[in-house]
Amino acid sequence: MPKHQHKSHPDIVKRLRRVEGQIRSIAAMIEDGRGCLDVAQQLAAATSALTGAKDHFIRDHIDHCLVTAAGSTGRTQLNELKAITKFL
Repeated sequence: MPKHQHKSHPDIVKRLRRVEGQIRSIAAMIEDGRGCLDVAQQLAAATSALTGAKDHFIRDHIDHCLVTAAGSTGRTQLNELKAITKFL
């Protein structure tokens, strides 16, 4: 099976690796008995970073996979969907 890769994938992987490091740090914070507020703030930051990676991936998928598959007839609807995902 051929490798499926877009130009944005390395950036998305970089984002995910960063989140991975954040999660490990959060686990260490909990194990070290750090305060709940510190842990909660870091969890919120990691969640936000993961959401950003997901949103970037979905928009890229719409641009490169769905738009191509839909052709000109479905392009308008997909662009509307892409605009909506900015608010989710």
